Amino acid sequence: MKKLLVAICLISLYFSCKQKNEKALRDISIAEKIANAHGIENWNAITQIQFTFFNKRSWNWKPKTNDVTLITEKDTIHYNRNTLDSLSLKADRAFINDKFWLLIPFQLVWDQGTTISEPTKEQSPVHKTPLNKITLTYPDIGGYTPGDAYDIYYSDDFIIKEWAFKKGNAATAGLINTFENYQDFNGIKIALDHKKPEGKWNLTLTNIKIKKE
Repeated sequence: MKKLLVAICLISLYFSCKQKNEKALRDISIAEKIANAHGIENWNAITQIQFTFFNKRSWNWKPKTNDVTLITEKDTIHYNRNTLDSLSLKADRAFINDKFWLLIPFQLVWDQGTTISEPTKEQSPVHKTPLNKITLTYPDIGGYTPGDAYDIYYSDDFIIKEWAFKKGNAATAGLINTFENYQDFNGIKIALDHKKPEGKWNLTLTNIKIKKE
């Protein structure tokens, strides 16, 4: 009888913990689920990121100190994001754009003042397959691109597959492309290729190196 009571208690404890874990998972926002699926739990250990955007600009960023280096064919610029001036402002605008392509899953939880719609199930604009969709909208004031919006399409495992960019939250998207060729860099999942539905256009992220403590 005593063994039976112990067994019943253990079973009750198991199902209680299981229900709590399931509830905790449900309570996490969609943005957090997407960020988690791309490895944000590894972010605190990241000390340096290097990448090249569209074969145009190469970046070296140290997130913990906010030191940034931009390398182009014409110039090399070093600056710190905590102390921007008129000379570094233009470089920083490019950095924010390029970093957004690299780390959009994390920007969903990092960026302040944004709104994120409730998820819906819709046909994706490029591959024409059913995907989950949220719309990320930036406030009308502040930042480098106020009022812009992104329709973000993701699979049931919360991996981003496509997006549609709407400048100023226009009714029609100005840019639609895929997120594909994912690779893992020290636990951070990054899509290397971003293709339009037509032509051979492919915005690539290359020379990626991510260092951890």
